[in-house]
Amino acid sequence: MDAHRILDLSRWITDAGLQGLPATELVGGFCERLVEAGVPLTRTVIGADTLHPTIAGHVVTWDSTGRNAAEVRQTDYGTTADPAMEEKWLRSPFHRLYTTGEIMLRRRLVDGCEAGEFPVVDELHAQGATDYMAIVNRLGPDAAIGEMDCIFSSWVTHHADGFSDVQQDALLTLAGTLALALRGHAVARIANTLVETYLGRDAGHRVLRGHIRRGIAEKLDAVLWFSDLQGFTRITDTAPPETILPLLNDYAELLVTAIHQHGGQVLKFMGDGILAVFDRNSAEDACRAALDAAEEARERCKELNARRAAEGMPVTRFYLGLHQGKVFYGNIGGVDRLDFTVVGPAVNEASRIAAMCRSLDQDLLLSSAFVQSAPECRERLISIGRYLLRGVGRPQELYTLDPEVTPPQSP
Repeated sequence: MDAHRILDLSRWITDAGLQGLPATELVGGFCERLVEAGVPLTRTVIGADTLHPTIAGHVVTWDSTGRNAAEVRQTDYGTTADPAMEEKWLRSPFHRLYTTGEIMLRRRLVDGCEAGEFPVVDELHAQGATDYMAIVNRLGPDAAIGEMDCIFSSWVTHHADGFSDVQQDALLTLAGTLALALRGHAVARIANTLVETYLGRDAGHRVLRGHIRRGIAEKLDAVLWFSDLQGFTRITDTAPPETILPLLNDYAELLVTAIHQHGGQVLKFMGDGILAVFDRNSAEDACRAALDAAEEARERCKELNARRAAEGMPVTRFYLGLHQGKVFYGNIGGVDRLDFTVVGPAVNEASRIAAMCRSLDQDLLLSSAFVQSAPECRERLISIGRYLLRGVGRPQELYTLDPEVTPPQSP
């Protein structure tokens, strides 16, 4: 490869990275262009750790050794410890580079290689590979994010003579440019993951689109979900401290799953409490979705309690208030510390309705505004009377699910 070819490939990587091409398209396009430039590449693996609640990292593989067109695939590896994967990592060329501080490791396989040094190299040699290169591109302390402190890549050929020295130097140069483009892609994914995880899906997307100025809010007509766990204070006073976080996570997971599966979004965790919203094209659709989520959460709670009780762990249920009304949805807070949330009298009413569950011995209460907005749901509900809510001027009729009505089956 001459300098012009390397420059052309560098420009292509830069443009593709700036356009935000998916990692598979970026790696696939780069490898195809390498082959067109005369590099006898047959297999490439590029990977890096990431910052994600359940995914530890991503690996992209480009492979042209099959009978058909080259295949490009992305594989995610989880955060759960896997002894087999750990052993594979410890015996890999990447681990050698990571621990020694070297940049490149090369094994020419044309005349054979030392068996047993690296199992992956032995496997590739058995498949006809003639040359193997592993490269690590390290990130500086200010560029690293979470566990993503470097990007690993390996380059394989089955050509009879392996890679030439000129091709090796070109790969070393271009791997760094590709790593930089992939880091940009990874940073965008991490940013998206973080805002979704900590702000909620819709709020996170709005923040990434630039909605970050204090005081800018949108008026929504939405269903508000306000829930907390029954007897949580008693549980924290009597249960072993190490059981409290697993309990919170178990019940939060069932509630969040039900909310998300029916199109709602969680805005806040407040200790054992959850504030969520359902915003649809029509108030009736939003009410139906919220009520379906509530019924699904009740069923999930029964299953969770059966499992936890069988394991000798404390169990509970949840109180839930559902209300429909107008809210302001946007950024609230200090100049340099904002929260993307909902505010307005309807939020306070939802909180007060949820608080009435305890005194009325009901695990679910719905406001009259909710019922009026969802006439199709009326047959599933029963009134429990009119009550004056703390901080709310007029008494309000409250409803709950009619125990004699069978809930509709989820599609």
